[in-house]
Amino acid sequence: MKIAVYGGTGQVGSRIVAEARGRGHDVTALSRHGGAGVTVSDAADLDQVREIAASHDVVVSALGPSRVPGDDPSALADIVRGLTSAVGATRLIVAGGAGSLVVAPGVRLFETPDFPEIYRTEARATAEAFDAVREAGPELDWTYLSPAPEMGPGERTGSYVSGLDEPVGNSISFDDFAVALVDEIERPAHRRQRFTVASS
Repeated sequence: MKIAVYGGTGQVGSRIVAEARGRGHDVTALSRHGGAGVTVSDAADLDQVREIAASHDVVVSALGPSRVPGDDPSALADIVRGLTSAVGATRLIVAGGAGSLVVAPGVRLFETPDFPEIYRTEARATAEAFDAVREAGPELDWTYLSPAPEMGPGERTGSYVSGLDEPVGNSISFDDFAVALVDEIERPAHRRQRFTVASS
């Protein structure tokens, strides 16, 4: 399968690229800055997105809110919205954040009083990106994957538990998150749905 990964050099994206390549897929890692084995491409350039989508079976967004001083983290939603309009019939999978997970009726994780203030702006940005995907037209074949509230370096166990809109655990490693995402590529089970994963 031909898979394009935007943000392919990031902490999440690089694991997705490695996991998919390890399973024998033809993977194009995409980044604005390039690098060894990486194709230079900007997800905000919709003409480029259309060309890439036309030559791949799946487009993955592993993009996150910008942490560059002076940049607007909420711009992520506009970039993801652009992807939803440009990929056409190609499947779009968004590796998103945990902030939009529902923890009580009508309450998302990032809206709770105990949510760390230092992460709230980024979490709101990923929640807005999820809204952008959800609001796409019925012709878009999309999946949005939220991690557990805590995600970071750790062991690749190859196993995880999954759910839909509510957290199913406290943490997951970058590597097991990538396992879950590539599993979804190979065996689609959440078309036009969000799902979430945590360590088993």
